[in-house]
Amino acid sequence: MPYCIVTYDVEEGRVNQVRKVLKRYFTWVQNSVFEGEIGDGKLEKCLQELKKVIKSDADSIYVYRFELQGYCQKRVLGQEKEKPLNLIS
Repeated sequence: MPYCIVTYDVEEGRVNQVRKVLKRYFTWVQNSVFEGEIGDGKLEKCLQELKKVIKSDADSIYVYRFELQGYCQKRVLGQEKEKPLNLIS
């Protein structure tokens, strides 16, 4: 199953809405950063929900998609906010 890292930069009034959508699909790992395994169908559903929340002329959401989790490496310095169910190693 593909592994995704999602980052966002949205206006303050929409931060909580974006966070609520992403929490339904991913693990929150840092302010404005989520990650986790997700199928293509669920990813598209998530992106459709986000499109309804953001303003495309003011906000941005980046989705980094890895076909296999093993093709990326994550190092954390300091405190992790939440431990993802599936860590990138």
